[in-house]
Amino acid sequence: MSQLHAIAFGDLSLEQQASYSKTLSAEDIALFAATSGDVNPVHLDAAYASTTPFQEPIGHGMWLGALVSAAIATRMPGPGSVYRAQSLQFKQPIKVGDTATVTLTVTGLKPRVRLVTIGCEVHNQDGVLLAKGEAEVIAPAEGGVVQAPDLPKVTVER
Repeated sequence: MSQLHAIAFGDLSLEQQASYSKTLSAEDIALFAATSGDVNPVHLDAAYASTTPFQEPIGHGMWLGALVSAAIATRMPGPGSVYRAQSLQFKQPIKVGDTATVTLTVTGLKPRVRLVTIGCEVHNQDGVLLAKGEAEVIAPAEGGVVQAPDLPKVTVER
């Protein structure tokens, strides 16, 4: 079981950064469609997607948003964070096989309410900007280490 490290509000500083990466698979797209209900054929149907400007299936934009959430929850500030707001602009699509790297940068700190403003950028393996935005998060009062929960095994049947 892996460990997650919470960063207490008092241990955060302006311009502090953290990152999180994940490679998009066709199974990720299918699972995201199944759990979200977003079954737009541009994500799931290669024949349909070939008629679009993308020429092939693309990942859901909010899959990238979910990676931002994962970065906040597991990297900075980490466990115990409370997500308050998120803005996100999608710049380029993500495609199967692309690795998305989320970079979080602390841009604001409000000690009275432990509110952290975080700049969020997502790039692919070629450095292409896929999405950018800003999050507001209430950071944990105390840091520490917690065990990451075990996830169930999930399979995709077609």
